[in-house]
Amino acid sequence: MKTILKIKGMHCASCKALIEDVCKDVQGVEACNVDLKEEKAVLVHKTPNEVKKAKQEIEALGRYKVTL
Repeated sequence: MKTILKIKGMHCASCKALIEDVCKDVQGVEACNVDLKEEKAVLVHKTPNEVKKAKQEIEALGRYKVTL
């Protein structure tokens, strides 16, 4: 499955790397590709549960707001 997450608060390559890393650590997430310019991430995952967990993990970083 693929889901597009809109992410507010990203501003640099470090933000991109941090979000991709935290998403890839979520069990069931196969890939995460962040596009800084478009303020979005494409999440490749097995079930809808991973989307909720990835959203929680990104927002737990304290800098970002995630919407679907």
